[in-house]
Amino acid sequence: MLAIPAIDLRDGHCVQLVGGDYSKEAVRLDEPLRVAQRWVAAGFSRLHLVDLDAATGRGNNRDLLREIITRAGVPAQVGGGVRTEDAIDTLVDDGADRIVVGTRGVEEPEWLAEQALRAPGRIVLAADVKGRTVVTRGWAKESSREILELLRELQDLPLAGLLVTAVQKEGKMQGTDLALMADVVDASPWPVIASGGVGSMQDLRSLEDRGVAAVVLGMALYTDALDARIVAEEFAE
Repeated sequence: MLAIPAIDLRDGHCVQLVGGDYSKEAVRLDEPLRVAQRWVAAGFSRLHLVDLDAATGRGNNRDLLREIITRAGVPAQVGGGVRTEDAIDTLVDDGADRIVVGTRGVEEPEWLAEQALRAPGRIVLAADVKGRTVVTRGWAKESSREILELLRELQDLPLAGLLVTAVQKEGKMQGTDLALMADVVDASPWPVIASGGVGSMQDLRSLEDRGVAAVVLGMALYTDALDARIVAEEFAE
């Protein structure tokens, strides 16, 4: 299993939110590029970049994303407000290795199919989940579908992976939603990337035991609850 540090961008800063709540910002760091370089120096081989402003219609951090993608020195998967073909093409042109598509991909499966066929093996679908219900638009809107239903609808698409975030666990470091992740792994035809709630090495090992291919790490790294170098060494692939 591969561990991937998250770099969530808001107002030009690197931040961490608690429980997906924009009013509960627990971490705010200047110079996100330096943060990215710190994780690379610790031994991580991939980064997960999210433009929170673009995801919520508050603007964007496009220039900063481009700088991190270009200068960090490792592949990056990039998401947040990616809702047009042009946005996907821009990120590809900027050097993003994989493009993470959330809201529009969930709300418009036909559009997601078009993009997956245009760029096979490059699109990661982000499914943010509260309980078992998929939410969109920066975790603000509940869809009418549960996660396993969504997977059944999309199972034939040539996606690079499925990123599942347990929103109610996000940023709390109180353990992951293992039952959710196990069910998703069983149902998904694509590698599953887990996010939300990791606070210990045992959480990581439990996810690996359930067949998760990768995990995105945020708060636990930023608060030093996890030792970055130890995580990068044990969860390198």
